[in-house]
Amino acid sequence: MTTLVFGHKSPDTDSTGSPIAWAWYLSEVKGHTAEAALLGEPNTEAAWVLDRWELDKPRVIESVEAGQEVVIVDTNNPAELPEDINKADIRQIIDHHRLAGGLQTKGPIDIRVEPLACTATIMYDMIGEDASKMPDAVKGAMLSCILSDTLEFRSPTTTDHDRKVAEKLASELGIQIPAYAAEMFAAKSDVSSFSDEELLRMDSKKHDTDGKSFRVSVLETTSPDTVLKRKDGLMEAMDKVAKEDGVDHVLFFLIDILESEATLLIQNDEVRDIAEKSFATVCGDKDHVVLPGIVSRKKQIIPNITV
Repeated sequence: MTTLVFGHKSPDTDSTGSPIAWAWYLSEVKGHTAEAALLGEPNTEAAWVLDRWELDKPRVIESVEAGQEVVIVDTNNPAELPEDINKADIRQIIDHHRLAGGLQTKGPIDIRVEPLACTATIMYDMIGEDASKMPDAVKGAMLSCILSDTLEFRSPTTTDHDRKVAEKLASELGIQIPAYAAEMFAAKSDVSSFSDEELLRMDSKKHDTDGKSFRVSVLETTSPDTVLKRKDGLMEAMDKVAKEDGVDHVLFFLIDILESEATLLIQNDEVRDIAEKSFATVCGDKDHVVLPGIVSRKKQIIPNITV
């Protein structure tokens, strides 16, 4: 049976590149038949990475069959996976997020969850000496994952080990990290072809706390002004997305990669109150608030959400 390897819904670069890398390892090194898959279309940066390294886009799936062997990467949260995930035969989990709970397995499995910035960094360590066998395209995908998740080492989630692995991969590929990362981030910033609803869902995660449910959306960009010109449309789309997705509120954080700050859109009084409680800020009557130093959903945003 072919083992499917996939990450979370609304796949970013790590949830696109890491399944490719692990499927390569399982197939070419461990001798198992494995296939990378996606739970949705990749974002603009991830699509650029696939094109840059001439990698085929993995098959997009919406569900898994009962008994299907799967490896889950870059998440362990059932809300970010197919609704029928617990019918599958989960064989392995490789992740760098907090434990969510709710996944069920057919038996004991291999689980590796580490406090590193990127799933690809964990995989690189697991691959070990066999990393020398990786084709350049796989190395390029792993480098891209690390640079994306660390915002080129700007994110507070970055560890010395993430940087070390990225620099080693870049050296082997003859890549200059600043120039390459600038190309990646430029691709990520081009969101002109996406609707307001698509932008709100593009890189988002559901989060529940104290009886309230949120879709926590981030958009990382080197051109925040371009997105802020669409603020009115985004604000109007928030209620629609919240209703369709069954959450109380959409929290949209526009991350300025170069300035290392976030702009949170304030669409109503309840979100205003949440922003002030969560980030020790004062919003006044403004429809947005700038949060200096806030760039990481995993480490700085979700853990601080207070209602």
